[in-house]
Amino acid sequence: MYMRSENEVVVIGAGLAGLAAAQRIAAQGGRVQVLEARDRPGGRIWTSRIWPDLAVDLGATWVHGIDKNPITTIADKAGARRVITSYGSSRWLGQDGRVLDPRAVVKPARRMLKRIRDEIEGAETDMSLADAVRQSRCWQDASAQDREILRKWINTSIEHEYAADWELLSGWYYDDDKDIAGADVLFPDGFDQVLPVLQKDVPVTFGARVRALGPQAGGVDIRLDDGSTLHAGHVILTVPLGVLHSGGIAFDAPLERRREQAIGTLRMGLLNKCYLRFDRIAWDIGHDWLQWSGPRAGEWAEWIDFAHVAGAPVLLGFNAGAQGAEIENLDDADTVAAAFEALRGMFGSDFPAPIDAQITRWGQDPLACGSYSFNGVGARRRTRKALAGSDWGGALTFAGEAASPRSFGTAHGAIKSGRKAAQQVLKRMKQRSGASFSGPTGSAAVDT
Repeated sequence: MYMRSENEVVVIGAGLAGLAAAQRIAAQGGRVQVLEARDRPGGRIWTSRIWPDLAVDLGATWVHGIDKNPITTIADKAGARRVITSYGSSRWLGQDGRVLDPRAVVKPARRMLKRIRDEIEGAETDMSLADAVRQSRCWQDASAQDREILRKWINTSIEHEYAADWELLSGWYYDDDKDIAGADVLFPDGFDQVLPVLQKDVPVTFGARVRALGPQAGGVDIRLDDGSTLHAGHVILTVPLGVLHSGGIAFDAPLERRREQAIGTLRMGLLNKCYLRFDRIAWDIGHDWLQWSGPRAGEWAEWIDFAHVAGAPVLLGFNAGAQGAEIENLDDADTVAAAFEALRGMFGSDFPAPIDAQITRWGQDPLACGSYSFNGVGARRRTRKALAGSDWGGALTFAGEAASPRSFGTAHGAIKSGRKAAQQVLKRMKQRSGASFSGPTGSAAVDT
């Protein structure tokens, strides 16, 4: 069946970018419809409430910087409680579980990394962060102990932050994002509390998986998984970068060369979570974060203590990049066993076994194909600007965290990108109408 949408604008994806775009268009009087392949809104915002005393965010968890952050405004409207966490509130543990003086880790590592960054600036071309570090005079002159300290710091503060191995991250531009001032916070009652605010007055069709897009008659044909085709005058595509990489959506006509190059250059990261629940709090609380230098570098190296953060007997372990990919191939029992072994290394052999777990495998999710984007070698701000914007004469517009030049990999970056895409579409609608756009446009005809 071939249908001409009653809505002039179709947004693909009901994550933060898609909902923000659709809400902005609806607020200006435009007829808009969101198509979402999942049976829920949010995309990579995914809150589990299996445990009645703790909402578990399996996707995005933190708001990084609350000052002038669009998430803050939305959370206030939702009445969402916030809890501040601080990376400075970290307990550092050696391989044998001994408590380390953070001053012996953090300060030397930061000093070494700054010296290496200064050296990188003088390189002729971009290279991976790993190559940049290993080729630096600072690394070559460092003792084995100092190298171990720096490697742990890079894993904790960079690889986990950007969801990628240092061998893949751009040495020049891995951190080419802009911090927002203010504290980092999480929502103890779930990040998904923001979704009803964004979804208000936005029609969403769930279970509508888009398989292909093609330019047609000044608009876009949208082929769905059920074999039907929908035509819209404007489409905003907000699927994750990983879906673009996987070919999950086919394009019937070429995209602009710079956009295709951007899709190929940008990389999709992986950060998986393993929440472990215990029958009691059997560890010393007092820090938000637990940092462990285990026998396998980077594996089960970073934890957050929900006993301290939210009063629940729960520890959350992270695995990023290659470690995340390796561990997500394990079944639940083996994943829990590996995490438990790490905790016994941290706290001793008498540490109690967990009684329940919740585990993510974002790399195996065909509607995400990873966690969030990062800058690989050769990627920079202008690469993301090339991904953002419109194609096919303005009929197809791209949005999402990967299309946010200064806020990639964040929830607020997704919202900003969605709203910017909506403004671009509204401008095109105004131009096509030949007058100031002040209400809905488009055809309600249905062709069979």
